[in-house]
Amino acid sequence: MTGTTLPVTGRAAAALPGVLLAGAVAAGGLALRRLPVLAAVSPLLLAILLGMLVRNLVGVPGTAHAGLALCLRRPLRLGIVLLGLQLTLLQVYEIGALGLAILVATVAATWTFTIYAGRLLRVDHKLAQLIGAGTAICGASAIVAANAVVRDRDGGVPYALAVVTLYGTIAMLTYPLAMHALGLSQHAYGLWVGASVHEVAQVVAAGFAGGQQAGQLGTIAKLTRVLLLAPMVLLLGAWTARSAGADRGGAAAPRPPAPWFVFGFLAMVLVASSGIVPTGARGGIALATQSILALALAAVGLETDFRRIVARGWRALLLGGLATLFIAATSLALVLLFEPRAA
Repeated sequence: MTGTTLPVTGRAAAALPGVLLAGAVAAGGLALRRLPVLAAVSPLLLAILLGMLVRNLVGVPGTAHAGLALCLRRPLRLGIVLLGLQLTLLQVYEIGALGLAILVATVAATWTFTIYAGRLLRVDHKLAQLIGAGTAICGASAIVAANAVVRDRDGGVPYALAVVTLYGTIAMLTYPLAMHALGLSQHAYGLWVGASVHEVAQVVAAGFAGGQQAGQLGTIAKLTRVLLLAPMVLLLGAWTARSAGADRGGAAAPRPPAPWFVFGFLAMVLVASSGIVPTGARGGIALATQSILALALAAVGLETDFRRIVARGWRALLLGGLATLFIAATSLALVLLFEPRAA
């Protein structure tokens, strides 16, 4: 019994410095979000940026790496699972069959466009997949979830996060202006925002800038888009394994990574839809989910070297901009063409 207890205790002690460091950085990101000037910025982005500053300006002790590696795995998967509690099947139903079709078509088209545009621009295929996931689905959460199967270890995650957040912020600021210039109704505008803006926080800010109805519909549409994270990760895992097999000449292709947390995410959607989660508990669950994901993102930042990001060059930055323009134009065209209440 002693022989089994000591190794576990030793691993926990070795991980403690890194977990505490990531926790402190995550708490700092959550605290910064309370500042009025940063209210529309995702605390996940603040956590990773703060972690990157600590890593590159102060440094990270060698004793912290074991704990940081731990934070990059289990908290991330748990946070993705808990995201499912923020969405119910009733909310999906409120979008309507046509609205849901618009969301699915937009996500599929954006993902495909980003991958092929990445090839034309000669962007590393793993980085293009991460940018595609973040643009098409839900920003930071989609990027870190996709990396569970993409497994980019060359600094692609923080680069993709920076690119997607940059263009998501630009969209958040320009969409309200576009609403008035295009003469969009609140319904059309809300669906457009929810179908194309990257982060949930950015959707809320841009949506409610167009009115109460626009904000509510935009938020529901965005959460419905988050639901597409599950099939995206599963398909990406299968594609990654198939590509690896092709690179090996078709011999002994590895099995696709098993992202079991995706099934947990879907299970939590069903739990939320059942009504057994008390209304008063939802705020606490949302905060816990955000905190757990911030812990994982803080670890990403603390393991990020700016020099490796700079080495990626300008091509991926251009790819993120093109992908953002594509999802904005595609979703707007579909809303105006097929949504009966768009006028």
